[in-house]
Amino acid sequence: MDPEAYRLAFEMSDPGEQQEFFGYATRDRLEEERLRWQQGMVTFNKSFCWFTIFLKAEQTAVGWCGFHTWYIPHRRAEIGYEISGDDYKRSGLMTEALAAVIDYGFTELNLNRIEAFVEPGNEASIKLLEKSDFLKEGLLREHYFKNNEFQDSVVYGLFEKKDVNGLNQPGYHLQIKVTPY
Repeated sequence: MDPEAYRLAFEMSDPGEQQEFFGYATRDRLEEERLRWQQGMVTFNKSFCWFTIFLKAEQTAVGWCGFHTWYIPHRRAEIGYEISGDDYKRSGLMTEALAAVIDYGFTELNLNRIEAFVEPGNEASIKLLEKSDFLKEGLLREHYFKNNEFQDSVVYGLFEKKDVNGLNQPGYHLQIKVTPY
């Protein structure tokens, strides 16, 4: 169902009709579905939170960084990024951008976990994530389909204030200032 159909189903019928329509045996299950729907519709509109990376001096867009696959109820999102042009790669720009976006995710989006999935051979991305305190969590075999074959992904995770063992990790306590362009 699309968001409009869900809205109509919940707003234009009584709970008994809704329970029958969605096929739930109890009102509690119906209420769980209603909450999931509301959270899902928020996610439907906010699944992506992208930022364009500009060079301040030239006002030139050189890449993007942001979140996708954002699960609001679970307080986690996947991070993605890209720098365009070889002149800007390995220049520190993405390290700076990633730090700001990570801080935004923890402070403004209330994330607890940020995850990244990387091709095993993408050494530059792996180095960037590890430099940004992401922890390697494992390998997902045949995780996605690309170039007519299944590809593996290395999973990295970053937690707001603790690593996977519950220990404090050097958290992100950056002061980010928005500079008007």
